[in-house]
Amino acid sequence: MKIIIAGAGEVGFHLAKLLSFESQDITLIDTDKDSLAYAEAHLDIRVLRGDATSISMLKEARVNSSDLMISVTASETTNITVCVLAKQLGCERTIARISNTEFIDNKELVRFEDFGIDELISPEELAAAEIRLLLDQSAFSDSYEFEEGALTMVGTRLQKTAPFVGKSVKEAASIFPELHFVPIAIQRAGTQFTLIPRGDTQFKDRDLVYFITSKEGVDELYKLTGKVKEAIKNVMILGASKIGYKTARDLCTDKFNVKLIEKDKDKAFDMADQLPNALVINGDGRNVELLEEEDISEMDAFISVTGNSETNIMSCLVAKSKSVKKAIALVENMDYFQLSHSIGIDTLINKKLLAANNIFRYIRRGEVVDLTKLNNVNAEILEFIVKPSSKVTGKTIRDLEFPRSAIIGGVIRDGEGMIALGDFEIIAGDRVVVCCLPQSISRVEKLFF
Repeated sequence: MKIIIAGAGEVGFHLAKLLSFESQDITLIDTDKDSLAYAEAHLDIRVLRGDATSISMLKEARVNSSDLMISVTASETTNITVCVLAKQLGCERTIARISNTEFIDNKELVRFEDFGIDELISPEELAAAEIRLLLDQSAFSDSYEFEEGALTMVGTRLQKTAPFVGKSVKEAASIFPELHFVPIAIQRAGTQFTLIPRGDTQFKDRDLVYFITSKEGVDELYKLTGKVKEAIKNVMILGASKIGYKTARDLCTDKFNVKLIEKDKDKAFDMADQLPNALVINGDGRNVELLEEEDISEMDAFISVTGNSETNIMSCLVAKSKSVKKAIALVENMDYFQLSHSIGIDTLINKKLLAANNIFRYIRRGEVVDLTKLNNVNAEILEFIVKPSSKVTGKTIRDLEFPRSAIIGGVIRDGEGMIALGDFEIIAGDRVVVCCLPQSISRVEKLFF
C-alpha cells in the first residue's frame, strides 16, 4: 500500500512508525528539516522536504499512484487543501486532521467526500470522548468499547488483595468458572515489558492488567480486582481549551456538576456564556489556595487539559493529594505515558496518539474494522470481521495456529459480546477482538484474510 503523510509532527511520526511494522511504502512530507532528518534516521521511509500544498511536491511524491493521503499538519486549512488537491490528482483515499469539531458534527450536511475528503479526524473530539469513557469506568485507568459496549476493554493495576494475585490464569479460571472476562495483556510493575498471558502466566501484585469483558463482566471485575465503582458526579476541569470546552459541554448535557477553571479572563467570560450549566471560574488552576476555595476535595474527578503538560500533571497530583477519586491529565509528550502510574495519576491521555491510532485503522486491510493501542503497554487491540474465506472460519480457537504473542479476547456475534475460550467455534460474520504485540500483527491478519 502506497501512503503519503503530510506533517512530520508527533501524529505523522507515530503513524509512520506504526506503519513501519507493516512494510508499507510510506512518503513523509514536511517543511521542517530537523523533523524529517529524525524520521529518516529512525524509520524505513522516504522523506520529502517542502510544502505539501504544492502541486509539484505532490507530483514528486507520486500522489497519482497513491492509495492513501493523510494530512496531519498543525494547520487545519493546510490539511483540507492537501486532501482536496491529492484527490484531484488521483489519490485513492484521503484523511484530514481538523480541529474544528463542527466539521464532524455536520459532515452529513456538508458532504466533505464530494470535494475530496474521505475521513475527518479531530484529536480534540477523540480526547473528549476518551475522557467521557474513562469517567464511566471510573475505577479503571484505561477503557475502550467495541460495538457500543458489546465488549469492553479495561485496564487496571492489581492490588495484592485481589483474589487471583499469586495464581496462574488457568487456576483463576478454575476458581471463578462463571466469569465473563479474559486477561489479554500484562505489564509487570516497574518494567516496560509487555506479555500476552497464557494459562501458566501468574498474576502478580502491582501488575498492570488489561481485560476484555462482556457487559456482565464489568461488575465482576470491580469485585475481583478490589476496585470500587465510584459514582462520578462533581467534576472540575482545568483549562478552557477546545478539549476542556467540549468535555464540559458533554458532561453538562449528561447532568454532571461541572466547574471549569480558566485563567484568561476574556476566555472565561466566553465560556460562561457558552456553558450556562457549568460554573466557570476565572483564576490560575496552579494556585492551590484557589483549588481549595473551590472545594477541590469535594470533587469526584479532576481533569486538567491546559496547553501545558507539566501544569496538567502537577495539578492532577494536587488533586490526588486532596483525595479526588479520579485524575486525568492531558500530555503532549508521549514519553510521559510511561510515568502515569508511577507518579500517582490515574490516566494520562495524548490527543495526538489517539488521532494517530484512529487514523491507523483506516490504513489496515479491509478485514480490520477497529483498532486501539493500549496506554503504557506495547500492544494493540484489533477487531476483525470474519469472512467465509478466512482461515479461522469454522475452526475452534484451540485449533488455530495463533502466535504466542497474540490472543483472542472475545467475539461479537449478532450484536452480543461473548468471551471465547478454547472450544469456541468461529463462524463467518463474527467480529473477533484480538490483542497482539506489534511483531505479530501481520501473522494475525493473514488468519483473517
